[in-house]
Amino acid sequence: MTERPRHMSPDELRADGQAVLEWVARYWERVHEFPVLSPARPGDVRRALPPTPPEVGESIATILADLDAVIVPGLTHWQSPNFFAYFPANASGPAILGDLVSAGLGVQGMLWATSPACTELETHVLDWLADLLALPPAFRSDAAGGGVIQDTASSATLCALLAARERATDGAANERGVDRPLTVYASTEAHSLVDKAVGIAGLGRRQLRRVPVDEVFAMRPEALDAAIEEDQAAGRTPCCVIATVGTTSSTAIDPVRAIGEVCRRRGVWLHVDAALAGNAAVCPEFRPLHDGLELADSYCVNPHKWLLTNFDCDCFYVADRSALIRALSVLPEYLRNRATESGAVLDYRDWQVPLGRRFRALKLWFVIRWYGAEGLRRHIRHHVALAREFAAWVEAEPRLVRAAPSPLNLVCFRHRAGDGASQHLLDALNGSGAVYLTHTRLANRLVLRMAIGGTLTARTHVEGAWRRMQACLDRIG
Repeated sequence: MTERPRHMSPDELRADGQAVLEWVARYWERVHEFPVLSPARPGDVRRALPPTPPEVGESIATILADLDAVIVPGLTHWQSPNFFAYFPANASGPAILGDLVSAGLGVQGMLWATSPACTELETHVLDWLADLLALPPAFRSDAAGGGVIQDTASSATLCALLAARERATDGAANERGVDRPLTVYASTEAHSLVDKAVGIAGLGRRQLRRVPVDEVFAMRPEALDAAIEEDQAAGRTPCCVIATVGTTSSTAIDPVRAIGEVCRRRGVWLHVDAALAGNAAVCPEFRPLHDGLELADSYCVNPHKWLLTNFDCDCFYVADRSALIRALSVLPEYLRNRATESGAVLDYRDWQVPLGRRFRALKLWFVIRWYGAEGLRRHIRHHVALAREFAAWVEAEPRLVRAAPSPLNLVCFRHRAGDGASQHLLDALNGSGAVYLTHTRLANRLVLRMAIGGTLTARTHVEGAWRRMQACLDRIG
């Protein structure tokens, strides 16, 4: 008879869990002390790890010691208040605790029947968020549509594209493939996730049309209309338009209403990617960003970017859930159950590419309940105010040039002397370890991006980044 395995007891979990929570709390207390961008070289972390796994189990205390000695030096600290790169990746205490509960419960929410509360809480919290963002009523679960939590905007866009593909082919694409080319449209500033989705969906990246943008880097609706008309005349089938509310490079806002009118007239699915900027709509003054959203077929926003909910949490909404379910549903015998067959429940396995799914709604539920609408609005307004102040400093600095409008929390700027000086400035800032910024290209010029949105970021951190920038500018000359 084999020996019974030993597992961590509840008492051990209680004691070691307290030690782990203490480690996390201590990390948050001192995260500002670490170099924001990891100084690790390729292979450094692996060389510090044992070549083989332990034969005998080790204590949590030993593991935590290696976290400090090996892992933390190899991290880029996204939760640092001096992290101004890419986009915010907010975590927060309530979200961490919600994720802990999710991990502790360990449920698999692929079907309503596999954990009814997992499904129903997600449906309810997504309706809460729809109300907080003042989304169109069609996106609520008590209408024809509803929301679901995906991992990222990439998955949400892929699901939207698959639903659009099925609608454009009247359901034939899943059964026999695509008979003629289906075309997809996004601006030249839209995220690369569109290219990936078009490839994965089997449409072919040559069928992606990149639509020109205007002087503020937003899609030109008349150019979109012309591209669709050209494809229709050539015998191709326009399938999906992806509009962006807040592009990655510059937070450009595509004109959703004008784009939606083109899509309605042409019979094309409209998906709106508002991964970062959509979070700002918790504040009434920023809801004009969503003007025309009632014309969209699908929409996504990432609370894990700017609404204090740790990664991963993309909220994906559809105005007609039947189109999405038709595109993604497969029901083998081993998943059949009375609740599903009754038609009275939602099975979120039909709303995503994977079958299995985690209880992500718990962390969003914790965040919304702990902060409340007022706390979430204060969080967004704080960062927008800091970005506006930083933008004013840039405009008053003769050596720098604003490179794009700053409608929310991102400020784009460059050195007046050209790309070489801009690159020098970026390298000097990031090489200091004190701050971390990233770059993009706008109008074919190298541009620095100052993304203000960290949970712990305060005015003192933005001021510190500006002082360091001034010192670097003085050295560049």
